[in-house]
Amino acid sequence: MTLPSAGPPEPTTATAKDPVCGMSVTPGKARGGSATHAGHEYWFCNPRCREKFVADPERYLAEHTSAASSHGHGPAAHGAQAHRAHAHGTVEAISLPGSAFTCPMHPEVRSPTAGDCPDCGMALEPDVPAVSTEYVCPMHPEVVQREPGSCPICGMALEPRTAALDDDHPELRDMTRRLAVSAVLTAPLVVQSMAEMLGAPVGHGLSPGALAWIQLALATPVVAWAGAPLFARGARSIVRRKLNMFTLIAIGIAAAYGFSVIALVAGGALPDAFRGHGGAPALYFEPAAVITTLVLVGQVLELRARRATGSAIRALLGLAPRTARRIADDGSEHEIPLAQVARGDRLRVRPGEKLPVDGVVLDGRGAIDEAMVTGEPIPVEKAAGDRVIGGTVNGTGGLVIRAERVGSETVLAQIVRMVGEAQRSRAPIQRLADVVAAYFVPAVLACAAVTFAVWAVVGPTPALVYALVNAVAVLIIACPCALGLATPMSIMVGTGRGATAGVLVKHAEALEVLERVTTLVLDKTGTLTEGKPRLAEVELLGEPALSADQLLHHAASLERGSEHPLAEAIVAGAAARGIALSPPADLVSVPGKGVTGRVDGVRVALGNRALLDQLGIPEPAIAASRAEAMRERGQTAMYAVIDGALVGLISVADPIKPSARDAIGALRADGIRLVMLTGDSRTTAAAVARELGIAPRDTIAEVLPADKAAAITRLRADGRIVAMAGDGVNDAPALAAAHVGIAMATGSDVAIESAGITLLGGDLRGLVRARRLSRGTMRNIRQNLVFAFAYNLLGVPIAAGVLYPLFGVLLSPMIASAAMSASSVSVIGNALRLRRLPL
Repeated sequence: MTLPSAGPPEPTTATAKDPVCGMSVTPGKARGGSATHAGHEYWFCNPRCREKFVADPERYLAEHTSAASSHGHGPAAHGAQAHRAHAHGTVEAISLPGSAFTCPMHPEVRSPTAGDCPDCGMALEPDVPAVSTEYVCPMHPEVVQREPGSCPICGMALEPRTAALDDDHPELRDMTRRLAVSAVLTAPLVVQSMAEMLGAPVGHGLSPGALAWIQLALATPVVAWAGAPLFARGARSIVRRKLNMFTLIAIGIAAAYGFSVIALVAGGALPDAFRGHGGAPALYFEPAAVITTLVLVGQVLELRARRATGSAIRALLGLAPRTARRIADDGSEHEIPLAQVARGDRLRVRPGEKLPVDGVVLDGRGAIDEAMVTGEPIPVEKAAGDRVIGGTVNGTGGLVIRAERVGSETVLAQIVRMVGEAQRSRAPIQRLADVVAAYFVPAVLACAAVTFAVWAVVGPTPALVYALVNAVAVLIIACPCALGLATPMSIMVGTGRGATAGVLVKHAEALEVLERVTTLVLDKTGTLTEGKPRLAEVELLGEPALSADQLLHHAASLERGSEHPLAEAIVAGAAARGIALSPPADLVSVPGKGVTGRVDGVRVALGNRALLDQLGIPEPAIAASRAEAMRERGQTAMYAVIDGALVGLISVADPIKPSARDAIGALRADGIRLVMLTGDSRTTAAAVARELGIAPRDTIAEVLPADKAAAITRLRADGRIVAMAGDGVNDAPALAAAHVGIAMATGSDVAIESAGITLLGGDLRGLVRARRLSRGTMRNIRQNLVFAFAYNLLGVPIAAGVLYPLFGVLLSPMIASAAMSASSVSVIGNALRLRRLPL
């Protein structure tokens, strides 16, 4: 699997649009390659988009042209709004701030600020078109629509795909309004009923008939208007043959209210079995209104609780400031909206302010609090040349930064996107609830029918009244909303909690499997170690005619043109010692061996033993001994050759991360077998393993990146549940081969495609936090499922009247309605406890 680049995009790199999905891509570097049509070359974000285009280019060019025309985009225009191409071909728009303005008539005219086109005078439009909010079902994430409403499968209220800072929820507003009206009209019905039970006078002389018509007048708006969404969802479920909780609610309320209307208008036509002791049929306007009101109470509480599950995303969104202070070319400073910040802008960040975008420090020093992004509470010192992350807080000192990632490119935007995707994913444990739910509603309808029939045949007088009341109670109490909410609510809250602790979960399955992991494979470089080698030793051999600094001068001069991490370490080490470098000549890189060339007129070579063999230079015993000693200290030894003679050794070491020892100790105490996997020499790997307390049998060294996946496969073949932690670059095949891939993100790019879980900041203690998150979330899900199953297993028989023969106890439909609403709220309330899960 190809991974996104870990480094920031070049500020001046031109971009193009993928004609299939609309994503901004860099020509020459696009992962999907290119295709030529009608003499024009098009670039693609992934191979699948390219395949679609090649199969039918005219279709996508027509769509691309139409979309560009309607949204004010030309073919070359590119905005800060990112699009993600899904495997099934749909495109998800990330509604985040843009970075430029474009003329709708002249797309080549672009400006970082709003204004008019110099060619035609038209107002420039933002690159990010207004994207309407998409609404999804928390139980069925495949259900997506542009307007708020209800799910056609389960009937639950849809919620915004992405949380917003304004926290607006139209469905909650509507339900709250209906509840208020319903409560006002239902209250007199409850008072009248209680007065009758206590024998108090009712109606001040009004006849029973007049009181009955008053009940009808009060109950009708409650049922017909306030309860209209409940009936609409119930009717839709029947029409579409997707029976759900609202099927039961609608039938139950309609039965109580409809019977009461018939009894009031044509009571004389009803059988005697429906008549009470006074000879008149009983009316159930009050139960119908109370049930409606209680269901609305449950809906409002549920919607409020579900809104709380998005608090983590809203907290992340709130990290980004609304404005930024941009420094103009003349040195003046102006406060501008965040959407107007463009790549390359110089921005001033004062003490106590939030960094607006990702960038590089140009001037100043400051202690940056990155806790909400990486989970680490200790501020990080930043100076010129250091990278900073948008949304973090500059605690002390003023900074001037250069903006490098804006809008949807920022780390914060990637985190928000990943958390949102994880919250909509489905854990394997959800399949159990799905299977039960598929048969549950038909079974409840059958149970209600049996209850009615049994009471009608053997019940006391009036038998049909008892039959109707108990059947309605069964329908109401058995609503499977708690069962459906048990898993998705815990996943939503758990993944949000993880994001605030620097643990990003890509999909719920990874979170579930992580709990059962028995073996954790750790890549050495970049995972256990810093991944930033440093010059360790410079050692002369024999009786050389040059000093150690002179040897380092030649070696660093030779390596100054290389981008290899070891070369960078040598060059940085020479700079730290104040050694001036010379330009190399005749530079030749020998893959896997080293580099040769000329420095100051002499031939220089630097590399491993294989390079010595290629040059035909023997390795003296003392050189072999000292090189092995370096490797035993965890260093990488390189041989330095000048004018054909082996003159010294230069070693580079990759320091072990300070958090590695604590993390490994905690994981080992948790019963996990730890395996180190590396491409380094066995001696170097053994030294690192020995320092970290990893057993020799669990150290796998000298493994090429392509062979790491095979090592994971062998461990899986032994029956182990394997997790792999790597840096997400050369470890991609191994991350994909493991049951759970864990990527160590350094903050430059968190969208690691091969990993199910990403640890921000690259801190190994995040592995411990991820394990705790997995256990806590799965424990919470199991609690919810047990409660939901137990509630229905106990509630349905009681509502059917099984306790009546022994204790004379019947469950009122109103109590059943209250219990049904309480069950849903209880499940969500339990899920919300994950927000306080200690990690």
